[in-house]
Amino acid sequence: MTADLYSAIFIAVLAAFTGYEVISRVPVLLHTPLMSGSNFVHGIVLVGAMFALGFANNLPEEIIGILAVVMAAMNVTGGYVVTERILEMFDRTKKGG
Repeated sequence: MTADLYSAIFIAVLAAFTGYEVISRVPVLLHTPLMSGSNFVHGIVLVGAMFALGFANNLPEEIIGILAVVMAAMNVTGGYVVTERILEMFDRTKKGG
């Protein structure tokens, strides 16, 4: 049981570090397409979180599942808001900009 917990923590930390390193090296010009693609992946994460919540058997699993669904939903929503704001910066039909 303890080894599984340490493995999960190690994988999470490694994924966070790798993600940070990859994203920090992306040129500014590619941020909008990258954000759009990551929104697709975050949508899949949201579906997976809801699916996992459906199989929760006890209170701690339900709490973690609810947190996962809420955080994934916030991530998807925030990603689309940021993408929309970035695309507005490149809108040539607006006047005064």
